[in-house]
Amino acid sequence: MRPILRIQSRPLRSNWSNLLGVRNCCVRDYSRSTKANVPKYPRIEHSGIPMRIPEFREKYRGIETHVTADEEVVLRGRVQFIRKASSKLIFIVLKSEFEQVQGLFNFGKLEAAGVTLDSFKTISTNLQRGHIISVTGKATRTPSGELSIGATQMPDILSPNLLPLPVDLSDVDTRIGNRHVDMLVNRKTVDTLRLRSYLIKYMREFFHERHFLEFQTPILAGAAGGAAAAPFTTATTDSLSKDLSMRIAPELWLKRLVVGGVDKVFELGPSFRNEGIDQTHNPEFTTCEFYSAYANLDDLIHLTETLVYGIAEHCSGLIATKLESLAPVEVAKYRGPFKQLEFLPVLEAELDMHFPDLVRPDAFADLTQRLEAKGITHKEPTLAKLLDKLAAGYLEPHSRDAALFITHHPVCMSPLAKSFICPRTGQQISARAELFMDEKEMANMYEEENDPAAQRQKFVDQVRQQQCDGGGVADEEILIDEGYVQVLESGLPPTGGWGCGIERLVMQFSGSKRISEVLSFGNLRNVVAASRLRKPRVDEVEA
Repeated sequence: MRPILRIQSRPLRSNWSNLLGVRNCCVRDYSRSTKANVPKYPRIEHSGIPMRIPEFREKYRGIETHVTADEEVVLRGRVQFIRKASSKLIFIVLKSEFEQVQGLFNFGKLEAAGVTLDSFKTISTNLQRGHIISVTGKATRTPSGELSIGATQMPDILSPNLLPLPVDLSDVDTRIGNRHVDMLVNRKTVDTLRLRSYLIKYMREFFHERHFLEFQTPILAGAAGGAAAAPFTTATTDSLSKDLSMRIAPELWLKRLVVGGVDKVFELGPSFRNEGIDQTHNPEFTTCEFYSAYANLDDLIHLTETLVYGIAEHCSGLIATKLESLAPVEVAKYRGPFKQLEFLPVLEAELDMHFPDLVRPDAFADLTQRLEAKGITHKEPTLAKLLDKLAAGYLEPHSRDAALFITHHPVCMSPLAKSFICPRTGQQISARAELFMDEKEMANMYEEENDPAAQRQKFVDQVRQQQCDGGGVADEEILIDEGYVQVLESGLPPTGGWGCGIERLVMQFSGSKRISEVLSFGNLRNVVAASRLRKPRVDEVEA
């Protein structure tokens, strides 16, 4: 039996972020305890029968009041609560793997194991909220009906908590800047991150069940492609002469796999865009993209409706049984078919105007003049951005109450999608749809352009638009990807492609308002602030 570490309890200030003084006192107390030959962070020893707390609760859930099990087991976890009922009876709450169980320390039972009253009294002094301990005992149920482990030995402290846990941690910046503490104190924080994990697992199983193969594609490459966004650039110390870019989307790599014979492929992983941070955007984020040979836009829309409804049902069940701090999911809201709005016909109706031919060289200037005649001014530098802005103002609000597909975008907005002439407007439009919920884009899908000549021309048109943009686009961002065009020359079958941001989905089904809430350690600002490096002092190095 290991001695109990003696770490003095300190009063908790209201502002946890200012507890440096308390921490220093706790560290000094712990240092003094180690001088008395108290084990310091002992190695784990598998004595007895180790059992997980969820396993313990399941195995002994039927045990009756006043009954004590014959089997002696060992539970390990973090102390959440301590209550001294009397000088000879102490209750604790032990938590591990998101479940908890009551621990019962009764001197009358421990005395038979050779524990003295003085040793027993040290429990109330030395056991602190936040300590990670090991409890050996037997399952029992108290008169109040609480399943408990009745200790048969003194507890072992496996890892002391040197900084007292706050009772409340509500300031957003403090919470996210100290995410590990936030998770220990706020159930909703950890439930949100658990929902993210369960959602990702569900999506992987969804695609595997439909015969998709999961691949990993390069994150570092000679150029970033697959979306119109600014990349992060870096360099290598190897013999490569060119700079490298971190991927902004895996799209072009995944379509290479389809050309190579992988008819159904998906990837779930990180992407990076060197752009701003706000409530719904972070430079590092997680995407899921899939590509399915011989799938058209109708197939993509139907599969999306099936996936979204399945996620809603899955999340609803999890929240009802495991993640109870999260708001219930209104499953019926996500039952398809979802409403569809055609981009140009609905936009023309909303604005009560006719659009010019959007592939003409003067389309941007012409549309701007027509909008100004309606009293609508803008500062957008390109036609694609102007159309996107109009959609945000007039189309996306239709998704406030129900999921919505916006379909058949103008061709200038979708350089990687197949295009055709709209029978209603005569405009060149893409075989594309975007899914919106509560005015947030949740998924993007389209039939892939597989004509190499048409794809090359669309790249050229995209370059022309970017050169008109006053945003200072770097040279490497406007190069035509001839390598990808050459891949298409080997033959890409008619293919449907789809992508979504995982963070947006988790926000939707967890009720989170900020993307930082669904990222393990917050947004990029929070991550950078968490790095607190310092140079070693001379006396530390020379000691």
